[in-house]
Amino acid sequence: MAVHKIAVIGGDGIGPEVIEHAIRAAEAAARKYDGAELQWTRLPWSTAYYKQHGRMLPADGWEQLTAYEAILFGAVGDPSVPDKVTVHELLLPMRRKYDQYVNLRPAYLFAGVDCPLKNKKPGDIDMLVYRENTEGEYAPVGGNLYPGTENQIAVQTGVFTWKGCERILRAAFEAAQKRPRKKLTSITKSNAQVYGLGLWDDVYNAVRKDYPDVTSNSLLVDAAAMDFVRQPEVFDVVVASNLFGDILTDLSAAVAGSIGLASSANINPTKKFPSMFEPVHGSAPDIAGKGIANPLAAVLSAALMLDHLGLAKSAQGVRDAVAKVLAEGKVRTRDLDKTSTHTTTDMGDAVVAAV
Repeated sequence: MAVHKIAVIGGDGIGPEVIEHAIRAAEAAARKYDGAELQWTRLPWSTAYYKQHGRMLPADGWEQLTAYEAILFGAVGDPSVPDKVTVHELLLPMRRKYDQYVNLRPAYLFAGVDCPLKNKKPGDIDMLVYRENTEGEYAPVGGNLYPGTENQIAVQTGVFTWKGCERILRAAFEAAQKRPRKKLTSITKSNAQVYGLGLWDDVYNAVRKDYPDVTSNSLLVDAAAMDFVRQPEVFDVVVASNLFGDILTDLSAAVAGSIGLASSANINPTKKFPSMFEPVHGSAPDIAGKGIANPLAAVLSAALMLDHLGLAKSAQGVRDAVAKVLAEGKVRTRDLDKTSTHTTTDMGDAVVAAV
């Protein structure tokens, strides 16, 4: 029996609540469909850990994580501690230290999920967004001059490299080749950001020549935001910079019914370092501890993890179970139905039973 070692960081807010149901669903699917064993190591790194130790993870934390094939991550962030501590000492460094340059965020309109847009049928929204995850607008380059005075100056520098742009674009084109529509849209804003996004466009135009079977186009981010709402069905694979990919995927989650269904993968394709899988929704401190969070974003993130581990049948088993539960509509968390009294555990139980 294949054994896969996975680190679990539940983190903050609803993270620990939803991640346990992702573990249950992944375990059930791995046993049933691939005869695989998943070994979990739970790590208590969170805001609570920071308050006790003065750091988000132990001094050897990054070395500890390299012993695992994957990391299943709940969420990080708490109103009692600035994001520059919680996010910038754990989540963002992880993506860069482990070169998780592919941030994959699917958006799919499931049967049984209400779409906020008119006349959209299940499956009409079916896109994969490839977000560059290690540089761009989120590169930690910049600083403050004369802080705390009326002359304060803040500089935030976007960093774009040919290598960084090329490898995310190639990952997206290769994904498009495997999809029925074989279509890709590159997101840019080079009419305003002529240097960084100008380089992005140059790389896109070079890379696209290697994929003649993929229909591709370039679209300004403001037009893309409009069309994500106006006609999301026209998108298949979308590739974008760190900032644009982040913003557009919150929008794609909303039009597909709920951010409570939005999964993501932070992938190091070489597998030299572990990849990390997390729901998009964040820690949601306003509903933490109430038992009402939707665990499906975490469950679907675990399915992406199973794909990465080579357990494709298990991953599809999880997705099929989620689709079945949503289509039946017998269990609905409050993000899907404001009148619902079902709990996080109710939804988790339903998915495990469907697996």
